[in-house]
Amino acid sequence: MARVRGGESAAYGELVVLHAQVAKRTAVFLGAGADADDVVQESFVKAYRALGSFRTGAAFRPWLLRIVANETRNVLRSRSRRSHREELAAPLDVVLDPAEHAVSLERRRELLEAVRSLPETFRLVVTCRYLLDLDEQETAVVLGWPRGTVKSRLHRALGRLRDSLPDKEVQR
Repeated sequence: MARVRGGESAAYGELVVLHAQVAKRTAVFLGAGADADDVVQESFVKAYRALGSFRTGAAFRPWLLRIVANETRNVLRSRSRRSHREELAAPLDVVLDPAEHAVSLERRRELLEAVRSLPETFRLVVTCRYLLDLDEQETAVVLGWPRGTVKSRLHRALGRLRDSLPDKEVQR
C-alpha cells in the first residue's frame, strides 16, 4: 500500500493479482453469480479511487471485501429492480478451494442449499466466516457490523443450519 500511495501504479496491479481470487469468491458466494467478474472489476476501480480514505496500517483484504460486498448488494438490488429472473451462478467447482473437493458433491450441495435458504443477514455472516474463511474481525469489517453482531448472528445462523440439517453435523 505504501508503494501504491507513493504513486507506483504497478504496485496496485500486484494487489489486484493477490486479492482477485478471494474477491471473486466473495462476489459469487454473496450472490453476484454471472456478474461476479463485473463486481470484482468495479470493486477494484472503486477501491483505487478511494485509496485516500484507506486507513494507514489497516488490512487491505477486509477493506476490499467490504467494497465487494457493497458492490454485490448494488448489483442484486439492480437485478431485482430490472426483473425477478433467476440468478445465474458460476459453477461452484470452479471457485471452491481444492480442500472443498474432498467433501462429497451431494453433501456440499445440501449444505450450500441450506445456507442459501437462510435469511440474508445469516447467509452473509456464514458466507464470510466459513466459505470465505474470514475471522470475526474481518467479517465485521466486510459486513460493516460490530463484532458482537457478527458473533450473535453467526450463532443464530448455525442454529438454523442445525435445524435444517438435523441428521448432519454442523460445526458449532
